[in-house]
Amino acid sequence: MTGKDIVKIVLNLVIIYLIGGAILAVVHAKTSPVRYQNNIIAEQKALKLLVPDAETTEMIGEWEIHGKHGKYWKALKDGKPIAYVILSFGKGYSSYIKTLVAVDTNFTVTKIEILDHKETPGLGDEILVPAWKDQFKGKDLDHIKLVKGETKEYIQAITGVTISSRAVTEDAVKNGVKFLKETIEKGGVAHVGH
Repeated sequence: MTGKDIVKIVLNLVIIYLIGGAILAVVHAKTSPVRYQNNIIAEQKALKLLVPDAETTEMIGEWEIHGKHGKYWKALKDGKPIAYVILSFGKGYSSYIKTLVAVDTNFTVTKIEILDHKETPGLGDEILVPAWKDQFKGKDLDHIKLVKGETKEYIQAITGVTISSRAVTEDAVKNGVKFLKETIEKGGVAHVGH
């Protein structure tokens, strides 16, 4: 193989990489607005499921946790707030767990929903089980605490999944509720890094 052959091979590879990169850029440019719109639609559906009595839900601010950008909303009925919802993240075993948390106007949890995670299938994904998520209902900031063993007062850890259940409980939910409570009680909107 001569030097000329090597130059031809390198040039061919560069051309192939440039063409591939251009194709990826075009596909990304075409699909990005669609993905963005689909995310907004999914977010609105999730908000409606979390606070079904709300007539409207208005975003009132953004915040940051673990370098992830979250948002928070107020849910209105007859023009008055009936609930707040926050998009929060918990640092799990193998991913950041994207969680929506709904609270009433006393900052007591009414419902949580896990939107996205990459936890271990068959183990970490136990955080999706409705019976486990239902434990959060009625818990105020002082009772959002993970414990091992039977409990009605706090949140019972999932056996073998302590890291993932702690990420949801004490990281995503507790930090989200704490941020909401402090922000709303101090007058409403903040754009804060946490």
